Amino acid sequence: MDTAIYLITQTAYVLISALELCLLARAILSWFDQTGESRVSIVLYAITEPLILPIRRLCERMHWFEGLPLDMPFMLTWLILMVIQAFMTAL
Repeated sequence: MDTAIYLITQTAYVLISALELCLLARAILSWFDQTGESRVSIVLYAITEPLILPIRRLCERMHWFEGLPLDMPFMLTWLILMVIQAFMTAL
């Protein structure tokens, strides 16, 4: 049973790390591809936007971070993934 739990947590850890890497790539690519029409941008958007969208909708509904030039829902998504990964490491 311990082996199964270990495999599940390690798989989740790797998945979260991959999502963080995709978020980082999306952020860096946004500096160079402003239109978001490249194939890499489209793939990164398809992978990361389902994570960001619920937080973005919550922020819009609650009128949080209005008028800021930064994409705060993006940053909050990154922070949430890091917190989840830190909790998993503590297990």
